[in-house]
Amino acid sequence: MAGRDLRSLFSTNDRGLKAGEAFTNRQMQWELVAAALSEHLRHTTDAAFDVEDLEAPRDNVLAFHGVGGIGKTTLSRKLETALASADRPAQWGEPTWAGERILPVRIDLSRSAGTDFEQLVLTIRAALSTLGRPLPAFDVALRRYWEARHPGESLEEYLRRGGLVGRFGKALPQQMQSAMADVTQALLLPGSIGTAVGQVTGSLVRALRERRQTVRALARCARLADLLEAEPDLDSLSFYPHLLAWELAQLPADKRVTPVILLDTFEDVGDRTHRDLERLIQRVVWLMPNAFFVVTGRSRLQWADPALQGQLDYTGPIAWPGLAAPASAVPAARTARGRGRGRQVLVGDFSPEDCDDYLARRLSRDGHPLISSEIRQVITGRSHGLPLYLDLSVLRFLEIRRTREPVPADFDHDFGALIARTLSDLTPDERHVLRSVSLLDAFDLTLATAASGLPHQAPVQRLLERPFVRENVFGLWPYHLHGLIRSTIRSADDATDDRWTDGDWRQAAERALAALGTQWTAAGTTGQGRMLLVGCLRQGLTLARDFGLDLGWLADAAWAYVSDSVWEPIAPPALPGHTDGLQTSADALVELLAALARRQHEHRSVTASRLAAVTGSGLLPADLHEMGVYYLAKAHRDLGDSAASRHGMQLVADGGGRLAPAARRGLAHLARLAGDFPTAYDTARTLGWTGRQHRVEGDILWPHGDMHRAATAYAAARDQAEQHGVAGERATSQAHRALVMAFTAPDTADDEIHLAEQFLTGLDLRATTLTLKIAVLARDAGTLPGLETARVLRAESRDAGITAAEAVLDVVLAFHHAVLGEHDKVRTAVDRLRDLARSGDYAYYADIAHFMAGQPLPQPSIARWLEPEDTVRRRWETLVAERRHHLGIRLP
Repeated sequence: MAGRDLRSLFSTNDRGLKAGEAFTNRQMQWELVAAALSEHLRHTTDAAFDVEDLEAPRDNVLAFHGVGGIGKTTLSRKLETALASADRPAQWGEPTWAGERILPVRIDLSRSAGTDFEQLVLTIRAALSTLGRPLPAFDVALRRYWEARHPGESLEEYLRRGGLVGRFGKALPQQMQSAMADVTQALLLPGSIGTAVGQVTGSLVRALRERRQTVRALARCARLADLLEAEPDLDSLSFYPHLLAWELAQLPADKRVTPVILLDTFEDVGDRTHRDLERLIQRVVWLMPNAFFVVTGRSRLQWADPALQGQLDYTGPIAWPGLAAPASAVPAARTARGRGRGRQVLVGDFSPEDCDDYLARRLSRDGHPLISSEIRQVITGRSHGLPLYLDLSVLRFLEIRRTREPVPADFDHDFGALIARTLSDLTPDERHVLRSVSLLDAFDLTLATAASGLPHQAPVQRLLERPFVRENVFGLWPYHLHGLIRSTIRSADDATDDRWTDGDWRQAAERALAALGTQWTAAGTTGQGRMLLVGCLRQGLTLARDFGLDLGWLADAAWAYVSDSVWEPIAPPALPGHTDGLQTSADALVELLAALARRQHEHRSVTASRLAAVTGSGLLPADLHEMGVYYLAKAHRDLGDSAASRHGMQLVADGGGRLAPAARRGLAHLARLAGDFPTAYDTARTLGWTGRQHRVEGDILWPHGDMHRAATAYAAARDQAEQHGVAGERATSQAHRALVMAFTAPDTADDEIHLAEQFLTGLDLRATTLTLKIAVLARDAGTLPGLETARVLRAESRDAGITAAEAVLDVVLAFHHAVLGEHDKVRTAVDRLRDLARSGDYAYYADIAHFMAGQPLPQPSIARWLEPEDTVRRRWETLVAERRHHLGIRLP
């Protein structure tokens, strides 16, 4: 526990409530501080280290940055406590600088603290007063400055008003007086100290210039005389820390101390335009190379940026090698052990476990958490790991508890205060960009600029440097907003002066949608363009649905999406509170594409139901309505409802639209399933590439046992798909080729199966995946050790509602049993096939099973074969005989 949570304590009359300011483990940040400080100590104790070297690179600063409310101030306070004593979390471990004296000095730079530069310097000196000795070089310069800038004002009273006496005691004024007395005595000056400040410093400068023996100790400070001669103004004061650093370097080894100066809320020092205070503070850091600085703020330090030359004194990657390294999250930075690495660290969100632990310890009674586990779970899920959200939720808990017992639903809540914290230090243009990109899951510089509608990129570029903008270098678009910041800006009541109206949000959505369309059309639909298509569709569908926008380019993108039969997940998350079904064309298109993608993971009956709702809504334009009708017909065919499938396919074929060739292919498949092979074959020969002619021919030829011609047809279909860049069709054709080759050439089928597996990588084609698994069974027919794999495949086929896959599976099992001469098991397979053929489709599969077993048909076949039935029978009998010969099986 780091203290008492006074806000919570003063929010309730319950005196039995314990409100503790919980500190959740930041072990990795501590490890970074410990490693960097250890390296700093090794550097400063090296014989080659020179505190007066003003040109050597500096690596005495470690910067933690992160979004407002992430816990930077709490971390800074905890680091101060841990460095000052052994009071640190057990999991932080022991420091490695045993024997070294560390003096932590935390300085709050927030506007509310009112810390100015003069107070910052005095705070550092007051902290060093605990050494119990004057620091004459600095103290004489400071006394001169004080008399000039604060005539007649007591330094002791100033320190008391600033709270420094309470923190560090009253020793500083006495030490300064002692330093002045020592110098006066060394110079043999008469008069009181109070009236001789000017005379003392003047005489001291002359003595230093003349290198008098009486001031030989101070004479070793090469720049003291120059500082005493300079005008005692604020700019000169900013160089006095050099004297502090020099004095620290003169301490004997047993008195040596390393100040660790923690500068918190650094974002309040200034902005990118006004860097006056930042320049003075940076000068302190540079001039005190033997002190170690831990800076916490919202933004990373830019001191290593050469573009700041002129605004700051010391800039560039040579001056600050550690700050020039890319900003990293803690896990990456933990590995940094050399100088100049890992000194810009992004403070990450709490893990879910840390969030729960934090909430459990914040409010308690009799040692038990006051906030129930169910409520803690909801708050944790909503928080995205942001400690400020946890704090606000605790206060909300206490507020609700005044009138009733809180329930989990009370915390499905956004806090407007998060917006104020996020927007507080942004320019108007940056706030405009932030709201615009909150509409997007991810973005890049170009997309964000177009979505914001600004004529220039500078505000976007500045926003990208903020810690609430996260970067994923491997993403299609590299940037995204912190999840909680995004959701809050989108949904919470915004009481800021420049808040947006509903019309502003809609205009921003229209700009974002148009920008996505521009990016997609510029990229094409192959290679990287396919990834961009899916990404643009996901984001564009969300915008169109949430704001009721016209489809525009989304219609063409939808066609491009279905053309390749890859079926990546496409549906955006459900809109909260949107439970009234399909209301707009965007709603209908979202549901259409979601149903098509999900059909790879749902029973076809679910797909059919969803597509029926879409086509029945009348919300889609004619061409997209046709898409729904076509895929509904395909779902009916998979379910064995050939009549409904034939009706839908005929409607699409007669319409002459984009899917008319595919619908004619569907009619050919339906004719084949009914056993009308001549009609199916005649139709197939008219389809061409658009109707996937070669694959349909292969589907007709292999039931005839004509495996060589079928394999050739599938290879032609595969090669055509490759030429046209249609990955889904290529994988499907190769899987079917693997299946027919598995019947005829088990030794070479491995290569075909392996190639199909490669083609399926990254694709989501459930029926094709089942076909390939069945091909593996066909390859192993006659040697299967058991039928567990077949049972699993049967269950998968039924779960998917794909009747064709189950039928082909039973044909392969009949083949296996026929090879082994297990006629009773062949009859079992026949029975299952007849069950599947009750609708009239797939009846010829039972005939094929009889052919393989050399058994007569119990009744005449209803199939119309392309060739005499005896020819088909002979081919299947030959396949069985060849497999027996291959395996060396001899039946009695």
